[in-house]
Amino acid sequence: MDCEKARNIDIVTTLAKLGHFPVRKTEKEAWFLSPLRTETQASFKVSLKENYWIDFGTFEGGSTIDLVMKMENCSVKEALERLSGNMGHFSFHWRPNPTKTEHRANPIEIIQEKEIEHQALQNYLSSRKISITTARKLCREVHYKIGCKKYFAIGLRNRSGGWELRNRYWKGSTSPKDVSMIGSRFKKLAITEGMFDMLTLLELMPEIGNGHDLLILNTTAFVKRMISEIGEYESVELFLDRDKTGLGMTELLLERCPNSRDLSSLYGGFKDINEWKVKSAKDEVRQRIQDVSLS
Repeated sequence: MDCEKARNIDIVTTLAKLGHFPVRKTEKEAWFLSPLRTETQASFKVSLKENYWIDFGTFEGGSTIDLVMKMENCSVKEALERLSGNMGHFSFHWRPNPTKTEHRANPIEIIQEKEIEHQALQNYLSSRKISITTARKLCREVHYKIGCKKYFAIGLRNRSGGWELRNRYWKGSTSPKDVSMIGSRFKKLAITEGMFDMLTLLELMPEIGNGHDLLILNTTAFVKRMISEIGEYESVELFLDRDKTGLGMTELLLERCPNSRDLSSLYGGFKDINEWKVKSAKDEVRQRIQDVSLS
C-alpha cells in the first residue's frame, strides 16, 4: 500500500479496529477520548469530511498514517504494513476498557489465556519498562468478556485461580481474589503489592527469581492473613509501595516478622518501584541497584 491510498483510509474505522469509538458524533465530526493519552473529557476530533484528526490536548494531528505511527510507535513503512493488513496484530477489534457500569452489572468471564503476543499489550509493557521476556515469566495474555463485550489484558493468576487483569486503559480482577505465590522451594521470600512491582523487580534483579519465592499481594488487605506464612521464611525482602498504606503494612510486617527487612528506600521519592524505574535515568537506577545487597 502506498501513502496516497493509506491517507484515504477512514480514520474512524481505523480507530474502531484499534478499540476506540466516538463519545459523540455529528455529520461533520466525531469526538473521542484521546487514544494517545489518558483523559476523561473527549478532546480528540476527527473531521469526517476531510478525514484528518487533531488532539486538542497536545495540538498534534494528521492523516491516518500519522495516527497509526503515533499509536503503534512505528515508522511510515511499518504503518503502511499495518494498514495493508499484513501484520495481524493491527486487528484490534475489541475495546480495551469496560465502563464502570458494565463491570458492576456483569461478572468477568475468562474466554482464553495464552502466551503474551498482542502488540498492544507488548506496547503497554514497553511503556512500563518491562520486557516481554520478563512478563512471560509470570503473566499471560487473557481474553475475557464482561456482558456481551470482549476485551483482553495482561493477566496474573492468583493461587485460588482468579486473575489480576491490566491493560493500558483498565485494571480489574476476577473472583476469587487472592495472593499470587510463585515458587515453594526457597527459604527466602520477596514481596510486592502488584504484578508490575514484581515484574520490575525481576527486570532489575533477575537473580532474585533464582533464590527467592515470590509473593504478589494483589491488595494490602491480604497482609495480615499472610503473616504466619511469611514468618516461616528465613529472610524476607519487602518492596511495598511508599504511600501511607504501603508504609503502614511494611511497618506491620517488620514488627510481626523479625526475619523481614524493608528495601523500599531503593525507590525513595517515588510511590513504587515501577514508577521509579519508568521515571529515572538508567545510570541512577543501575547505581542504586548496586548499592542494595539481597540477603
